[in-house]
Amino acid sequence: MTKYIVVSGGVVSGIGKGVIASSTGLLLKTTGLKVTAIKIDPYMNIDAGTMRPQEHGEVYVLNDGGEVDLDLGNYERYLNVTLSRDNNITTGKIYREVIEKERRGDYLGKTVQIVPHVTTAIQDWIERVSKIPVDETGEEPDVCIVELGGTVGDIESAPFVEAMRQFQFRVGHENFALIHVSLVPDMHGEQKTKPTQTTVHALRGLGLLPDLIACRLIVQKPLEPATKAKISMFCHVAPEQVVGVHDVSSVYHVPLLLQSQGIIQYLQKRLNLASIKITPQMQERGRSLELRWRELTKRQERLLDDVTIALVGKYTDMQDSYMSVVKSLEHSAFRCNRKLKLKWVDASDLEPEAQHTNPAKYHDAWRAVVSANGILVPGGFGVRGSEGMMLAIKWAREQKIPFLGICFGFQLAVVEWARNVCGMAGATSAEFDPSTSEPIIVFMPEVSKTHMGGTMRLGLRPTVFEEGSEAWSKVRKLYGGAGKIWERHRHRYEVNPALIDRFTQSGLRFVGKDERGERMQVLELPDHPYFVGFQAHPEFCTRPLNPSPPFLGLIAAASGQQVLDEQLELQLKSFKPPHPEGSMIDEASLRSDEPRPAGEEVILRAEQ
Repeated sequence: MTKYIVVSGGVVSGIGKGVIASSTGLLLKTTGLKVTAIKIDPYMNIDAGTMRPQEHGEVYVLNDGGEVDLDLGNYERYLNVTLSRDNNITTGKIYREVIEKERRGDYLGKTVQIVPHVTTAIQDWIERVSKIPVDETGEEPDVCIVELGGTVGDIESAPFVEAMRQFQFRVGHENFALIHVSLVPDMHGEQKTKPTQTTVHALRGLGLLPDLIACRLIVQKPLEPATKAKISMFCHVAPEQVVGVHDVSSVYHVPLLLQSQGIIQYLQKRLNLASIKITPQMQERGRSLELRWRELTKRQERLLDDVTIALVGKYTDMQDSYMSVVKSLEHSAFRCNRKLKLKWVDASDLEPEAQHTNPAKYHDAWRAVVSANGILVPGGFGVRGSEGMMLAIKWAREQKIPFLGICFGFQLAVVEWARNVCGMAGATSAEFDPSTSEPIIVFMPEVSKTHMGGTMRLGLRPTVFEEGSEAWSKVRKLYGGAGKIWERHRHRYEVNPALIDRFTQSGLRFVGKDERGERMQVLELPDHPYFVGFQAHPEFCTRPLNPSPPFLGLIAAASGQQVLDEQLELQLKSFKPPHPEGSMIDEASLRSDEPRPAGEEVILRAEQ
């Protein structure tokens, strides 16, 4: 029987439920257990695909093309698993499934209600998805972490809270545990418990009793014994059931912080985890994971040399918009034994107009770009800031500064080349000007022009390196010298196929293409220390112990030629793709519209 650990939150949202849920799962994996995760988002959207990054943070893309909440990125990175779109439940998905059943007559003429029909649909979904294999073993998970988004007491999360109340009896007391994350404010040095008392009282009133209370402190001061005792007394739990999670130097220390407070020993006893048979091979794998994670955190504390990267983007006012990009840079910096210094540059501040409208921001932005060891231009949509991004790309290309362009950044690197090397003064993207006479970037023919949600080129896609590139391509070496690689995509536009020959003759090498050789997916300049662009989003497949190759190349090149040479040699010997073997197949198979389980949306249909 699968064990379920629900992680809920109180007082305020955004206090780290995702990191605590991921850290708990990681600790369970160190004991040899197989762990999966589900995120519940109470909003009405079907998925996160149409949300503004400034409002909701990054839209995270999965292998199957699911556009989901960024917390699923945390789960994949910490647990080293591959999830599906069904691992993200939204109110929109649940209501759509219930209404479809009602239209088919599945409820036999009954009055369809929140209780029991919606709450039962939620429970059925969780139970179904919790059985799906997510790691390299291909076996059913032992434990499922369920993160309940939002805050207990919110009107939109009420059906999910009620579903969890019912679910605890459906699966049994020994198979269900609840971790409630609450804020403990530190006011002038005094830790206040009243908000936690109030939220636990509300939770108990809804029929859920917390097994563990994770007290989140937004300071670097640990939870005091007196505070712990008070919460224990007034929240009807034993002192061992109260754990403190204060701010630490890095989120990668959170699992060790929880481990030091006995969370795993408590869950082993509470859920009778000893009843699960763990093979010696899985136990050894768990021990190895714990050793490597501890080494990662120790090494992080000993870093002396810095590497400075300028991130030139559109959504820099909301840094969660680039969550996976930042994690990819962090993981790569750990591997290169460097302390990452990230400079956030709003691309609009680099444009000539800013010199007149806001000269201070203009000079600060350019100072950050010209002083950086490397420049990164990430994904985005729309014309705003695009001229500033191309100015940063031009600087990196001409000054031989290591550069990485992702999706939008890849496309703008091609436009910049067309303008400044090929002499195409009017070169631009059809996204900015559909009637342009020199469209360098064009709308993909198979993409819908009427629907925004789930209609892009989405999910895991293969890229084939050009023949002979193994002799000179740094990117190919970073992927272990493989002739074919797989990365996740999310885009509506592509490089104009009619101009490829002209670009190639002028020196721009498209070293990676799709299987038919028609779609440009990776560019690289041979005579540059590191100038690389990816149409895909390789940041979605990074892991703390297995960093994304293009980002590793950027950090290594920004750290110096010797570091880059070392990492190229290491990657050639040891790189292993983070994807399951069964997912690395040809694009035709990936695009095939096979029958899918009820409730699972079909996003790729628009590509057929």
